[in-house]
Amino acid sequence: MQRIVVLNPKGGSGKTTIAINLASYLATRRYTPVLMDLDPQGSTLRWVRKRRPAQAPIHAIAAFEKDSRTTRAFQLRVPDVATHVIVDTPAALDPRQLSDMTRDADKILVPVLPSDIDIHACSRCIRDLLLVAKISRDENRIGVIANRIRRNTLTYQSLIRFLHTLGIPIVATIRDSQNYVRGAEIGIGVHEMK
Repeated sequence: MQRIVVLNPKGGSGKTTIAINLASYLATRRYTPVLMDLDPQGSTLRWVRKRRPAQAPIHAIAAFEKDSRTTRAFQLRVPDVATHVIVDTPAALDPRQLSDMTRDADKILVPVLPSDIDIHACSRCIRDLLLVAKISRDENRIGVIANRIRRNTLTYQSLIRFLHTLGIPIVATIRDSQNYVRGAEIGIGVHEMK
């Protein structure tokens, strides 16, 4: 089972959108993804609940909820059939939480938007992953996703130049599209749109 953590302490970077669309893609390819929602906003969980029974199944765990009647391990249990666990993390993470958040991660995806504020936040996030969480570049576990991109713009060129200086692979470039918003409203990923 692969564990993929979508992480960026900055709110609005697209963590939930990436997590749900990755789960949707895997589900349509006959994998069994589990979305673990650590964000108290519960957007990932709400999206899964909007899915119709005819759609490829995606399991969800409300990891942000704490139930004093059961153990935390029981609350976070992953179904045996799971092939992938995709962890949607909250914004405003304390750097000291990164080690716990990423310890068992096979891959860590860091979305970043093409703005100076987001580039700075991404830079700090990568720094904290390398220095605080002690993740080595050589492990090839961290990948950056350039999110909500409009090619042929100065901000896009600036973002790409910055990402190349990090020495971290750019694993995806996602264009700015209303299809992600529409899909989220009805519980589908862009791969399920017709």
